[in-house]
Amino acid sequence: MATPTEEMNTKLNFRRFEDGDTDWGMWSDKIFVEDTSHKCPTYIHKTPPCQGSCPSGEDIRGYLAIARGQEKPPEGMEWTEYAFRRSTDANPFPSMMGRVCPAPCQSGCNRNDVEDFVGINSVEQYIGDVALEKGYKFEAGADTGKKVAVIGGGPAGLAAAYQLRRLGHAATVFEKDPELGGMMRYGIPNYRISHEKLAAEIQRILDMGVEVKTGVRVGQDIAVADMEKEYDAILWALGCQTGRGLPVDGWEGTPNCVSGVAFLKAFNAGRMKATAKKVVCIGGGDTSIDVISVTRRIGYNAAAGNPEDVVHDESIVHDQAIADNAGAADATLTSLFTKDKMFAAEHEIHDALQEGCEILDGVMPLEVIVGEDGRATGLKVCDCTMDSMTPVPTEGTERVLEADLIVAAIGQGGDMAGLEDLANDRNLIDADKNYQVPGKPGHFVAGDIIRPHLLTTAIGHASVAVESINHYMNNVEQGKRPKVDVHHFDLMQKLHEAGLDPEAFDNSEGDLRGTSSAKYAVHNYEDRSSSEVIGSSELFLGHFSFTPHNLRTEDVPNSDEVLHHFKERMNGLEEAQVIDEAKRCMSCGMCFECDNCVVFCPQDAVFRVRKNESTTGRYVDTDYNKCIGCHVCHDVCPTGYIQMGLGE
Repeated sequence: MATPTEEMNTKLNFRRFEDGDTDWGMWSDKIFVEDTSHKCPTYIHKTPPCQGSCPSGEDIRGYLAIARGQEKPPEGMEWTEYAFRRSTDANPFPSMMGRVCPAPCQSGCNRNDVEDFVGINSVEQYIGDVALEKGYKFEAGADTGKKVAVIGGGPAGLAAAYQLRRLGHAATVFEKDPELGGMMRYGIPNYRISHEKLAAEIQRILDMGVEVKTGVRVGQDIAVADMEKEYDAILWALGCQTGRGLPVDGWEGTPNCVSGVAFLKAFNAGRMKATAKKVVCIGGGDTSIDVISVTRRIGYNAAAGNPEDVVHDESIVHDQAIADNAGAADATLTSLFTKDKMFAAEHEIHDALQEGCEILDGVMPLEVIVGEDGRATGLKVCDCTMDSMTPVPTEGTERVLEADLIVAAIGQGGDMAGLEDLANDRNLIDADKNYQVPGKPGHFVAGDIIRPHLLTTAIGHASVAVESINHYMNNVEQGKRPKVDVHHFDLMQKLHEAGLDPEAFDNSEGDLRGTSSAKYAVHNYEDRSSSEVIGSSELFLGHFSFTPHNLRTEDVPNSDEVLHHFKERMNGLEEAQVIDEAKRCMSCGMCFECDNCVVFCPQDAVFRVRKNESTTGRYVDTDYNKCIGCHVCHDVCPTGYIQMGLGE
């Protein structure tokens, strides 16, 4: 028999709560006594900002996790090979990119909000170099019978050929120069990039069955119409190897005024072994730094003749005697921007100064001074300030810099001779969002010929373009590209690799409203990597203590040692240093198995998955019968992998 309400209200004994008291008085009481959930943890995969900042979309977090030993390779595979496979899913040139990429990934790294970025480049270089030492190879896919012509053998063209062969499509690369590599081969000096290692990384792609035709200009030696008949698709990856002239009086038509691209190509092709006594370069980016650094290395020899001749005429090749008898040359760089705002990498600027180069920052060119013989004798300049991207001259600061050779390194353009029908008003090629050439079915485009940018940008273009080519040749409608368009970690692939594939789903079995135990489902996981990049505000940064960089060292010659110094400057890390550096990665957006959620859960609701059922991204799980929605696991998750949901 129930107690009457009136008696309950008048004959009270001890009561824990007063009428209307609906909230716990202390937060700790609420955690430990509450028995129903509002929001419970779910595991959310997001893209880390390093990968979101990488133009080729490498799974950086993935290969760092492999390097530090958290993500295990398949049985019988070394971690270095597994990291190589993960890295090269997006970019087949890890050895090269680890050396010369300006690393926007490091600028985006969330660790910058703790102390300093992770040395991603140094880890990538190590992975690439070990892959060459151990002879890791790429595998081609099963033959599809489809043929694609790739016009241009630079980073975009070679990366496209690699991705095409992985899909099983035949790829033929047409290259106008004698050697493959594009700007990697002809635009970057050998003390910054090992030409031997570059050749090995290129050969690894060719070994997949890529056909190559060098010394061929499509549009002149071969008609585009003939290419369209022979191939199922054409990818234009021409690059931009035509330098822009200086927009000042006296430049046009003056023979000893040359582009930085042409200057470096003459050196990198092995033809130019000495240059002018006084070289003045206008720029501020990495190309201009390369010009003045090369000048200091090859020096001056009067026996070489006019310095511009070897730049303009590809039939001229300096003999070794000219190199052996060269003396020091003066190299001066002028930049509109001050050193702290120049586009060149900071360490490249520092190295050039140590090598004896002169850098005049905050200086604008006014006029090329031309002598009676029609050759330039100097460059008139003045100090300037910058109004956004427009230089403002400072009156009364005009002066003339003496010069025997003036080099413009202020940008690059395309060479569209014979391909005028494809050229836009900037002498480049237009592309839609899927890297198709608008109005030209079967024609695709990638790399600098769309817009001059980084090597890794060209490689990223190639990957997307190949997906589009594959859709086109298989008559599959082009879908919308993901918001975060990178090479994402694939949990289903990882489960398959670990032998943990979900069981087949039978829709005739029982209640289908929800499950936390059935083996046909991947529980408690959501993949937002294609739409969200995780910021540092979503991480528990207090977990990470100060950990110093493992820095690569450089062998930079001083001004007295620089002549004929062609040894590679950058020294790679040792394996132990690579592993230590990889451990600095905060694994943003993916569990890195720290156990914080397990240790701090007040209800023992979060638990480690059994070892035989565990793999990357599936290290912990939640017992929702115990979870009280206290958010502690979310608050202590360093990587932002745990988000509160399931209760809304």
